[in-house]
Amino acid sequence: MNSYLIPANAKKGTLIFNIFRPFDLLLFCTGVAVTMILLAILPSDNLVAVSIGLLPGCVCGLLVFPIPNYQNVMCALISIYRFYTERRKYVWRGWCFYEQFKDTDTKSKK
Repeated sequence: MNSYLIPANAKKGTLIFNIFRPFDLLLFCTGVAVTMILLAILPSDNLVAVSIGLLPGCVCGLLVFPIPNYQNVMCALISIYRFYTERRKYVWRGWCFYEQFKDTDTKSKK
């Protein structure tokens, strides 16, 4: 009876084209706009100048490229950065007690 394939709280329904967040499209459009401006300003007879002009659009396009298990490359890079810089320390305070420790634990609380 309840054989749903996608959960009701799936995030894909809130995304633009089921792939992009609004920030992703804003970042990509900004990169493409900067690329167009640089291509209009820089001389087109120099290969280095054309490469520099194309760089913002290519970098922004790479950042918003969707990959499996993450939203896009930018989210994967942010997760990697947070993993190595904001290391959290989890203290285990288990919920299982052995019978031999159960009596000493209740005596210490009295």
